[in-house]
Amino acid sequence: MKLLKLVPDNTNIKFLRWRIPFYVVSTILILASWGLVLTKGLNLGVDFIGGQMIRVTFVQTPSAPVAELRESVAKLGYGEPTIQQFGKPNEVSIRMKLPEGFDQDPGLANQMSDKITTTIKAAHPDVRIDGVDSVSGKVSDELFSTGMQALLAAMLAISIYIWVRFEWQFGVGALFALVHDVSLTLGMFALTQMEFDLNIVAAILTLIGYSLNDTIVVYDRIRENLKKYRRMPMPELLDLSVNETLSRTIVTSLSVLITLVALLLLGPPVIFGFTAAITLGIFVGTYSSVYMAAPILIWLNVKADSFVPTESKLERQERLAREGTA
Repeated sequence: MKLLKLVPDNTNIKFLRWRIPFYVVSTILILASWGLVLTKGLNLGVDFIGGQMIRVTFVQTPSAPVAELRESVAKLGYGEPTIQQFGKPNEVSIRMKLPEGFDQDPGLANQMSDKITTTIKAAHPDVRIDGVDSVSGKVSDELFSTGMQALLAAMLAISIYIWVRFEWQFGVGALFALVHDVSLTLGMFALTQMEFDLNIVAAILTLIGYSLNDTIVVYDRIRENLKKYRRMPMPELLDLSVNETLSRTIVTSLSVLITLVALLLLGPPVIFGFTAAITLGIFVGTYSSVYMAAPILIWLNVKADSFVPTESKLERQERLAREGTA
């Protein structure tokens, strides 16, 4: 049986030919993404802006009517609720943002939760309210700052690792690629105004790991080829390295995308943002490994002999003496 090959052997695609136009486009996208974040802002979820979570169990019902619950709570005028199942199918949590004016009148939060629980009980007599938990603004601010610190720390640690594992130029290239990936993901959430919560922070950390994995594979091949082809021009060597890893990159990305597309189309709404973030990350992570992380090595003045140890005069004399007696 003949094996299916998504990428033919010995591909010779001139990726680096278009490095300048792609860098210009990527720079514009990064600036546009941060412009959207600063002007439109992110639609922060309850985790980051505070709110209430109501835990409900439908005692005599095998599964909770999530769609009906969402519609009835949304009609109360407190905004769109976030409802997800946890534990058994008949157990759900209802998360709501804090009502407007909460800072001046803290009692508004209790009024909102009382109204929501009363509405649910009226429509579903078998319902049991297991608890009402509040997330204050101070706690949510701490969660947001901690989440952002986790992203920055992950990116910095990754860059230091690549610096030690390879050379500082590779660390700079990997960091720039990660900034590109995270910026475009944040720009998507600012543009679409999908809810940005701790699940999305987890998704961004996941795509940072995926992007790094792909970048290291390309960088490892570049380092091997730097030792093998010391007279090859850098653009050609980078093209060769990317082409040699192209089959692995495409197969890995497609395998992950098949699962993600299934989750996007058939998965529950509560993880849609998480899945959308990782799906975008697969595309931008693969793109940045080729057009961000690799070409920047040229502008950082990496050459075929950059990492070859310099031979002193004494070492050269000893080497020539050994070769003469051999």
